[in-house]
Amino acid sequence: MPTLSRRAFAQLLGAGAAAAALPRPTILAAVPRETSVRLSANENPYGPSPAALAAIRDALPLAWRYPDEAAEQLTAALAQHHGVPENHILAGDGSSEILKLASLAFTGRDRKLATASPTFEAIARYTSAGGGADVITVPLDRKYAHDLDAMAATNASLIYICNPNNPTGSITAANAMRAFLDKVPSTSIVLVDEAYHHYADSGEYESVAPLVKSHANLIVARTFSKIYGMAGLRCGYAIAQPELIRKMEAQAQWDSLNVLALAAARASIADTQHVIDGKRRNRETRDALVASMKRMGHDVIPSQTNFVMIDIGRDVKPLITALRSRGVHVGRFFPALPHHLRVTIGKPAQIERFIDAFREVTA
Repeated sequence: MPTLSRRAFAQLLGAGAAAAALPRPTILAAVPRETSVRLSANENPYGPSPAALAAIRDALPLAWRYPDEAAEQLTAALAQHHGVPENHILAGDGSSEILKLASLAFTGRDRKLATASPTFEAIARYTSAGGGADVITVPLDRKYAHDLDAMAATNASLIYICNPNNPTGSITAANAMRAFLDKVPSTSIVLVDEAYHHYADSGEYESVAPLVKSHANLIVARTFSKIYGMAGLRCGYAIAQPELIRKMEAQAQWDSLNVLALAAARASIADTQHVIDGKRRNRETRDALVASMKRMGHDVIPSQTNFVMIDIGRDVKPLITALRSRGVHVGRFFPALPHHLRVTIGKPAQIERFIDAFREVTA
């Protein structure tokens, strides 16, 4: 490399100063108007809170740093939020990473996973691919709740309960969950996925996160992907007693979270109004969609989430394809519920577009 002259060096410094003086670009550039409606992945169409977006902007200059300090700050904030010591918290790259770590830590060749059917499939896939462990599926009951007695009877080393459940949107009642946790053998680790916790408003539902203090075999998974609107940033966490946290942490990738997601997550916890507003908007739009479907003669599984399952009374696959051809993307096909269509609760205008397309293709 040739030696840099004083004059050239001064010119570089001047160019850098000029660049620094330019207006800072905004994080979110203008997005073209939607040509299609995406109601397929249970995302929050309103996105992160203003506080989270501001935290991302402030964190950008720290992009050169590894995320250790930011992860410690989020862990401290989550511990305070849940009223537990910091060693009860493990942050992950979305709650999907938490599910994978639990699978790696608590299943294996002679250690089975018990899960429901239908439910969120990720942990079953991780388990099958990871160590060759058996996966036992237990059908939901007639009310689309988890059959907890049947799940306990499997004697699985890891029991996965998604509550509220995906894809049905249904809940397993609080009294049933408490009774189950009190009697399930300590040799079975219970992982309760509460990704949709914030949307639930039924008097029969409650989070089991407070029970972590009294149940050494309980793990609760949470995410910032849903009501916090951070699906694209990837941040989630586990709450459990230290022994379980250590076993999962031993399987974790180093530095799997980034400083922007960590900053946004910490700001989101403090912005309680964003959660309140998100829950209200979701409920109002969900109720309007359900009422419209019922007027058309379609039953809907009672939902405590940001999506609904609509019974169309026949094979749903052609309908999914027909809606997509009209620019309306809905949930994938679920073999356990072949006549049900899963639709994410979008903004009112998006739901109106879905209803118009739905009328057209079902006429």
